[in-house]
Amino acid sequence: MKPLEIKVVGHTPKTPAEICQEFLNTDRWSEFKGYSILPGIKNARFDVKTPNLVGSRINVQNTDGSSHVEEIVEWDVNHHFTLKFHSFSAPVKNFATHFVETWAFRQTPTGTDTVRTMTMYPKGLLGWLILLPISRLMKRAFEENLRQTQDA
Repeated sequence: MKPLEIKVVGHTPKTPAEICQEFLNTDRWSEFKGYSILPGIKNARFDVKTPNLVGSRINVQNTDGSSHVEEIVEWDVNHHFTLKFHSFSAPVKNFATHFVETWAFRQTPTGTDTVRTMTMYPKGLLGWLILLPISRLMKRAFEENLRQTQDA
């Protein structure tokens, strides 16, 4: 089944290193509020934190009681980082195998252009049909999160 992809493009006065440093501060992850029926993050903590960060795993508890793991699979503080979301609790585990989120950076004279992409991998046609509206909500949540982080 073809994955679903969303993309949000933005600009921030922060450097790529500052963006990465903020990402690693899991105490701030609860600032992600979700959108509409899409839950936000209640809390997040590193289960494993490797020296070079690749392979690090972050346990995420959502505001609706669901949970998942976000694993850092690529980490280049100057250009991008990539996370694999897996080990979903219900209901997501019933219709998705995993998600992949990438933050890409391009430093400019006024800060950093960012591209945040999420690819959702459904379990079959039913999973795809369920993830389609969820992907639209996730895009709106990413847009809201971008506005919040630009103001912070």
